[in-house]
Amino acid sequence: MKRGRLFVITAPSGAGKTSLVNALLEREPGLRLSISHTTRPRRPNERDGREYHFVSVPQFEQLATQHAFLEHAKVFDNFYGTSRDFVEQQLRAGHDVLLEIDWQGAQQVRRAMPDCVSIFVLPPARQALAERLARRATDTAEVIRRRLSDAAGDMSHYREFDYVVVNDDFERAVADLKRILEGQGGDLGSSRPALEPLLKELLAPA
Repeated sequence: MKRGRLFVITAPSGAGKTSLVNALLEREPGLRLSISHTTRPRRPNERDGREYHFVSVPQFEQLATQHAFLEHAKVFDNFYGTSRDFVEQQLRAGHDVLLEIDWQGAQQVRRAMPDCVSIFVLPPARQALAERLARRATDTAEVIRRRLSDAAGDMSHYREFDYVVVNDDFERAVADLKRILEGQGGDLGSSRPALEPLLKELLAPA
C-alpha cells in the first residue's frame, strides 16, 4: 500500500487557519486531521477528542517523557502535542494526514519527517488580523493584545515553509490548499516575489 503524505499547516492566531482546515476536510474526505493533545482549558463549545484531547499538565508531561509526541511545544502558557502513533498509523494505512500546529511544532516535525509538506497561512493585512482576533468572543482583551504582539514573530518564520497561502479570499485560499495537496501548488512557494509587499507590511514594527 502506498504510504500517505504528511501536511503541516501553520498560521498566526486569527489568520483563519482553522476555518480553512475545516473547509478542506469537507472537500477532501480521504484526508485525516491529527487531533492534538493540550493542557489548555476546554472552551464551552469544544468537546474532548474533537477539537483537542484535553489533558492535565502531569498527564502531558508523562506522555512527553514516553516520547509519545511527534512534536510538542508550549504556546501561550499551555502545552500542545501531536500523537506520534496516530500519525504513523494513518500514514501506513495510506491516508494523507494534516497537522494544524504552530511554527515551533512544525520545526520539530520537519526534523523528524523531512519529507513532510509544510504550508504557512498569512492574513491579507495586519489590520485584518487585528479585526479577526477582536471578533472572537472566547478571548479576553489581554489575550488579544498578546496574540497580536506575538503574530509578527510567528509570521517571520514563513520562509521555513514550502508554501505560503494568503487568506484574502476564503474560497481561493481553500482552492490553493487543495492544489498543494494535489501536488500542483508550484506557484505558491514561500520564496515567490509577490509576497514581499505583504510581508513588509505584516512584519513592520508596530
